[in-house]
Amino acid sequence: MCGIAGDLRFDGSDANPDVLQTMARIMAPRGPDGSGMVVRGAAGFAHRRLKIIDLSDAGQQPMEDAELGLTLAFNGCIYNHKELRAELEDRGYRFFSTSDSEVILKAYHAWGPDCVQRFNGMFAFAIRERESGRTVLARDRMGIKPLYLADTDGGLRFASSLPALLATGGLDRTIDPVALHHYFSFHSVVPAPHTLFKGVRKLPPATVLVIEADGSRKQDTYWQPDYDLRAEERSLSADDWRERVEAALRAAVRRRLVADVPVGVLLSGGLDSSLIVGLLAEAGATGLNTFSIGFETVGEEKGDEFEYSDIVAEHFGTIHHQIPVETSRALPALGRAIGAMSEPMTSHDCVGFFLLSEEVSKHVKVVQSGQGADEIFAGYHWYPPMAGANDPLSSYKTAFFDREQAEMARLIPADILADDPSTEFVRQHFARSGATEAVDKALRLDSHIMLVDDPVKRVDNMTMAHGLEARVPFLDHELVEIAARCPADLKMAEGGKGILKTIARDHIPHAVIDRPKGYFPMPALKYLRGPYLEMVRDAVHSSTFKDRGLVNPDYVEELLKAPEDHITPLRGSKLWQIGVLALWLEQHDQAA
Repeated sequence: MCGIAGDLRFDGSDANPDVLQTMARIMAPRGPDGSGMVVRGAAGFAHRRLKIIDLSDAGQQPMEDAELGLTLAFNGCIYNHKELRAELEDRGYRFFSTSDSEVILKAYHAWGPDCVQRFNGMFAFAIRERESGRTVLARDRMGIKPLYLADTDGGLRFASSLPALLATGGLDRTIDPVALHHYFSFHSVVPAPHTLFKGVRKLPPATVLVIEADGSRKQDTYWQPDYDLRAEERSLSADDWRERVEAALRAAVRRRLVADVPVGVLLSGGLDSSLIVGLLAEAGATGLNTFSIGFETVGEEKGDEFEYSDIVAEHFGTIHHQIPVETSRALPALGRAIGAMSEPMTSHDCVGFFLLSEEVSKHVKVVQSGQGADEIFAGYHWYPPMAGANDPLSSYKTAFFDREQAEMARLIPADILADDPSTEFVRQHFARSGATEAVDKALRLDSHIMLVDDPVKRVDNMTMAHGLEARVPFLDHELVEIAARCPADLKMAEGGKGILKTIARDHIPHAVIDRPKGYFPMPALKYLRGPYLEMVRDAVHSSTFKDRGLVNPDYVEELLKAPEDHITPLRGSKLWQIGVLALWLEQHDQAA
């Protein structure tokens, strides 16, 4: 829910209301139900509101508590806010709203920055202390909610989206060569704190950043799950682990019903979203709205999975919405989808999520999504080979990386080509303590890096473009902690997500479990045919993109001649990676 922005000054000047208004205007789709701004001397916060909890004006933001001397701008949802409210009331705190936002304010006053340890939810927030001039920024454990930062001359700005910061001007828009390398080799994942621009950074997940009035800073990581078994867990049986995972998943799904508006489900027809529907039904949810989308078939590749989503919808009696999308409708939406991206994202299902969210937002404001289950429960094909790999790094790169360094040298001009920071990043991540087995190293990397800056970011950007809040129960931090320590062989069984499949057999039709793994396909975009190819051709041939000098023209022309011959190991188009970068820069970096 919502979008937040801030302008902090460290040079004695006042925060700029015009800067705040600019950022809030760019983020208006994230919060169509209201807006607000508070400027107090050197600090100013702006907010766009999507009303989910406490629909009254008492929940308006930025939220000020004059008695405590605190101001808050918050994006997200704290699912255990009622339990925390009761605890805080026992400590003598008085509340003027029923919002989770106010719970954050009181919790911060009671426990300081450590309050984040008590929150179960998704969040990015900023709190300003009136007396000290201190500002605290925080992001949730799994990075579900974004927070971008930009240093300015004598100050700092922050926002829920990167384009909102770019719109304010005065930032270093030089392309970051490390980020560019990640983008083209690490499957378009640009890990925090990097973004494509040197002048914009993003706060990593599970991080609290304390900024003093003079601009000095202290940053701490407050959560990092262990992927190694605890001593007392070594004797647990497969049934014991199943019970633990199932209990945590039930709790995660139930928590994400917390709202003062109806909650629906994005139902792809796959195991993950179908299991969510099943558990919601068992929790007593009635009149549940479910939504599925499909595209035109191209060649022999089918573009929808309606047969499976229909089975689940009929079994549980949901109010089901089947959304078929013709290519003629998808193409015009592609530009709008790129406009909704905080960073360029190459997954060809982005436009699918965008169109799905547009339709869903006509019916509900909140949905649950199955995103994250593949990373948390080992659903991808590269995990089994990792289990016995003598060289985990090479095994992972072979499966996941889009290009080796030799091909990167053909793609990126020598003057901006970095020395393989992507391989070094994975090497260093694999070397960290807390994950002894090779497959656990890969699961940890995917869950806390790749997931954050690909699927999770995609879902946030595409849903919030239409004022729709997506909740992801598989990323409940308590569930993630249990899944991390669950033996890898239980997760990888049955071709992946074995323990989830075992749980699902008691809850959903077997037809959606015992089938080949599905995707959210858009074949016409994946293979760049017809008008999609022409759109990309125009973008990469444009003088503005060519003048940037980010890619070698000869390499681009090679891809243009036969785009279907240049597919990455993860089935993405190498040409589309370049095309979406050109199209994204064209929309968002007009000042370049």
